[in-house]
Amino acid sequence: MLHAWHDVSPGNELPRDFQAVIEIPLGSNVKYELDKPSGLLKVDRIIHSAVFYPANYGFIPQTYAEDNDPLDVLVLCQEPVQPLALIKARAIGLMSMIDSGASDDKIIAVATGDPEFSSYIEARDLPPHRLLVLRRFFQDYKLLEGKKVEVEEIRPAYAALTVIERSLARYKAEREHLLAKDVRK
Repeated sequence: MLHAWHDVSPGNELPRDFQAVIEIPLGSNVKYELDKPSGLLKVDRIIHSAVFYPANYGFIPQTYAEDNDPLDVLVLCQEPVQPLALIKARAIGLMSMIDSGASDDKIIAVATGDPEFSSYIEARDLPPHRLLVLRRFFQDYKLLEGKKVEVEEIRPAYAALTVIERSLARYKAEREHLLAKDVRK
């Protein structure tokens, strides 16, 4: 059985263009996340607040972010994408946040196969309201759980590319340890 994190290629045009694994479709209020030992998705929780994911949410395979998870990605697209589906995406920005005291980066990307979004190169070129919605979702989605999330200003594509490169290198360095720890327990 293929493992969504370890066995799926992130693509050949890294770091700007990559293949993402979707965990949560646009519009969902169910927080799915990768079950590291099996490579399947598990329901983490139902969001307590009256909000829904403003983009398809997932991760870039074979990355290992500073929060000790695969690198998170928000893929802007017209339609909800089914969980565990692969989608080709392009990084256009970076949203950094502090979630319960820990640093957590999120790549902002566009689906390269979606004509409504594929022409965007930088997050700043998106309608300003779209950027406000992304930030506001992450500021609010854990409020009713009594948790605080601080969201920084959205940074340009070059900042996202640096984080992707660092997460790819960190995964490569830690791969054997991660496989031994997470896979097929």
